Amino acid sequence: QVRLVESGGGSVQAGGSLRLSCQVFGPTYNPYCLAWFRQAPGKEREGVARIDMYGITTYVDSVKGRCTISQDNAKSTLYLQIDSLKPEDTAMYYCAADLTYCTFTSAFFPYWGQGTQVTVSS
Repeated sequence: QVRLVESGGGSVQAGGSLRLSCQVFGPTYNPYCLAWFRQAPGKEREGVARIDMYGITTYVDSVKGRCTISQDNAKSTLYLQIDSLKPEDTAMYYCAADLTYCTFTSAFFPYWGQGTQVTVSS
């Protein structure tokens, strides 16, 4: 069983930065894939960034060049640094873990955090 707890969201002005954190609790900190998703009101949940156990990272086009996903294995923590925030980045951000696959298909992820809200004002 894997439990995920996000933090770090908040309200910022456009152009600002945030670093989201996701504490990973479980028997061992070695999920095959950790990812960040986001969901804006009235929109489907979308994958933002993911990292697999080999350290390979993937980003959705809308955040490339503005986001960095990273992890600190010693702290069992996943991070998402978001720079040059835009109003369209406003959403609830979730971290998710998968023990088998690494995709942006949310249905494949069995473990989810409760989310942290990011609000960007223009």
